[in-house]
Amino acid sequence: MNISVLGCGRWGGFIAWYLSSIGHRVFLWGKPGLPEIGPLMATRSNEWLRFDDKVVITDNLDDAIEHGSIIVISISSQNLRGFAKELTAYDLNGKTFVLCMKGLEEVSGKRLTEVFTESVSAELQAELQAELKVAVWVGPGHVQDYIRGIPNCMVIDSLNGAVKDTLVPVFSSKLIRFYYGNDLIGNEIGAASKNVIGIAAGMLDGLEYVSLKGALMARGANEISRLIKAAGGDPRSAFGLCHLGDYEATLFSHHSQNRMFGESYIKGQAYSRLAEGASTVKAIMKMCEKYEVELPICQTVNSIIHEKMDARDLLDNLFSRSIKSEFV
Repeated sequence: MNISVLGCGRWGGFIAWYLSSIGHRVFLWGKPGLPEIGPLMATRSNEWLRFDDKVVITDNLDDAIEHGSIIVISISSQNLRGFAKELTAYDLNGKTFVLCMKGLEEVSGKRLTEVFTESVSAELQAELQAELKVAVWVGPGHVQDYIRGIPNCMVIDSLNGAVKDTLVPVFSSKLIRFYYGNDLIGNEIGAASKNVIGIAAGMLDGLEYVSLKGALMARGANEISRLIKAAGGDPRSAFGLCHLGDYEATLFSHHSQNRMFGESYIKGQAYSRLAEGASTVKAIMKMCEKYEVELPICQTVNSIIHEKMDARDLLDNLFSRSIKSEFV
């Protein structure tokens, strides 16, 4: 199958490598002028892996859009709205889009499928002859582990059942077992918010409160289940692959950019890699207000990062909250 991956960062590069390895004809696109794309085209390798000749690496968006019947998007969540509008200059009829980012739009608090569908539909309207086909790809795993042959499980979800029926068999292999998602709201919120819990875990590491991670996992999943339910999703999704199932990779691994960001922040060290949770927590605060849900862990992370409040003081505040039953 012809597949194009738009976005040549760590995850986008892995997706192109993976899909090519299971037999698909893959184009990997990077935006002209990005620091990654020049060396990538020259050496056919990045920090984590090398691409064989079956992957076409390009900075020509026209070629990438024309090639793919399935178009995977792996860019910063906060750039999705503008990028989606750029795509409306092309003929998108019959194409299926798969969003592989784990985030929420900071300025609106909206899920990424909402952002993408709004942006494309508003521009094209009648030009799209069929319903826009959009799915998400979420779940645990790090590039560094996958390229060593360590398998894992992930989820494909969409409001369109036919899209899921197409994508799951096409993407599945011995390396990644895909499940059919049945809660798009929960899977998107769960996947995005696990990065916020990951930042909190990094902060515990920075404070040398590592033993609290067990409590963080239990209360974090419980907290996000309330948010998912309030937003109209299935609260059980917080305990599935999109969220709790991704905790090991996000809360403990030294490959986790969100955990590393949290630890570096506490230690007063600069951190240059993308940590989606820092933007996502702002979006979650908008959802918190909209749905009137109490989210003490997310609120604490937001206060530390964006309101510059003291981490130890806020942690103490979490422990001084009123005593209550574990499950209500």
